[in-house]
Amino acid sequence: QVQLVESGGGLVQAGGSLRLSCAASGSIFSINYMGWYRQAPGKQRELVATITSGDITNYSDSVKGRFTISRDNAKNTVYLQMNSLKPEDTAVYYCNAGRIGVPLRYWGQGTQVTVSS
Repeated sequence: QVQLVESGGGLVQAGGSLRLSCAASGSIFSINYMGWYRQAPGKQRELVATITSGDITNYSDSVKGRFTISRDNAKNTVYLQMNSLKPEDTAVYYCNAGRIGVPLRYWGQGTQVTVSS
């Protein structure tokens, strides 16, 4: 089992920045990627960004150039730096982890990000 704990959400004005953190614990050896998803009210959960253990990153088109995902292996923590935030970025952001090619996924409890116009 892998436990994921997110932090860093909050309320920010449009154009502002936030940094989310996700700390992983437990069977860390069983995962080789971590990432972020988000879910806005009435919408499906969608991919935001992922990063592999080899530091290969992937971003959704809607956040490219504004968000940056990074990781600190010593702390088993992944970060999401969010700049130039827009009201449409408002959502609950979930940390996600797993092993590529294996259907088992782990999820955090979610952290609310609200961007006011």
